[in-house]
Amino acid sequence: MSSAAATGNGGPVVIVGAGHSGVAVAAGLRARGWEGGVLLIDAGNGLPYERPPLSKELLKAGAVDEPAVLRKERFYTDKGIDRLAGVTAESIDRNRRTVLLSDGTRQPYHRLVIATGSRARPLTVPGAGLPGVRSLRTRDDALELKGLLVPGARVAIIGAGYIGLEVAAASAAKGCDVTVLEFQDRVMSRVTAAPVSRHFEQLHERHGVRFVFGAAVTSIDGGQPTGGGQAAHSVTTADGSVFPADVVLAGIGILPNQELAADAGLDCRDGILVDGDGRTSDPAIYASGDVTRFTSPIDGVSQRLECIQNALAQADRVAAHITGQAAAEPEVPWFWTVQHGVRLQTAGVRHPEDHVIVRGEPSGGKFSVVYLRGGRLAAVDTIANLADFRSAKRLIAQGARIDPSRAADPGLPLAGTILTGPISNNPDHAAAALTAAQH
Repeated sequence: MSSAAATGNGGPVVIVGAGHSGVAVAAGLRARGWEGGVLLIDAGNGLPYERPPLSKELLKAGAVDEPAVLRKERFYTDKGIDRLAGVTAESIDRNRRTVLLSDGTRQPYHRLVIATGSRARPLTVPGAGLPGVRSLRTRDDALELKGLLVPGARVAIIGAGYIGLEVAAASAAKGCDVTVLEFQDRVMSRVTAAPVSRHFEQLHERHGVRFVFGAAVTSIDGGQPTGGGQAAHSVTTADGSVFPADVVLAGIGILPNQELAADAGLDCRDGILVDGDGRTSDPAIYASGDVTRFTSPIDGVSQRLECIQNALAQADRVAAHITGQAAAEPEVPWFWTVQHGVRLQTAGVRHPEDHVIVRGEPSGGKFSVVYLRGGRLAAVDTIANLADFRSAKRLIAQGARIDPSRAADPGLPLAGTILTGPISNNPDHAAAALTAAQH
């Protein structure tokens, strides 16, 4: 590592955003020997904190009201990482290499890292601004929602993705009356196949959650005005159905916070475009985490990933490039959700056209779903099957070709289904694979 790379010629690395990826960039720079300044711009107050517990542990009855912090205060002090809390970046002057902050100051940078993350996609129907209508993205969001989830509360959740279903589980556990309104025909349709969707739909129904599919929400209506004004009272869908609701949660996806980059003229397309090292279209500016869009090193597809694993992996590559060092090998993306105590772990990124093979019997509570693309293992969903999850991460990275008929046998380890010769054209194998895919 050159002296210039180690010190940045006296200029600081300014990191805008103090979520998982922003903090990891700061920590990674120090771990890789960066001796120049590191400044973390944090729009929030207090220490940066863990995000996954917001829709899980934090909503539980009796849970502490503070999520775990990413790093303790002493870490930032000991590592010489400066933090500005309660301040946002308003604009970037790329010619002068400065960032205008919300407190009116201009901060120069040697390198700039944009790790601004994402925000909840807002509802745009009439009544979306009524009291009782919530989204969930921050600690304050979670605490406000937690206060509304009381026994007997009528909760309508719009969207059956990870967040919506995790909140549905927490609400049902607290004795709420829960209805999930989903525009598609099954839960988690964007991220998983029908067998996993059915398994989790049935799990929720056993805990009293109701589902309405094909539901297009057209308005949220208030009840009779009280001393505090109207609050949410019901949700109406396009077919005229009305669902009573004291609490409405919008779990309809997220939007990347790319405005700072776009206003500065950086290339963006549903995310800030970055290369494999996290560099944007300006060589002095990097981006990392949920806000980015990049080409997958696994399958060459342009994607934006919303997961902790990607946030940390990109942070490592940014810190490595800034310090002139080699980054770790790209890791297969992985995700998880926990609903009613059941953990779904996913390795790789599923595509809708993938060939689907079920390993095991979903009714038994332990099974996996394997996704093949061009005969190669592309992704896997696992429920109570850590062995398949671990094997799949290795096999996806290797581009392993899988025998469909053997993969459908849960008695065989996933590693034992690899093909070393041509992919079988045996009609018996093809029929077995088709049967497995249909279950």
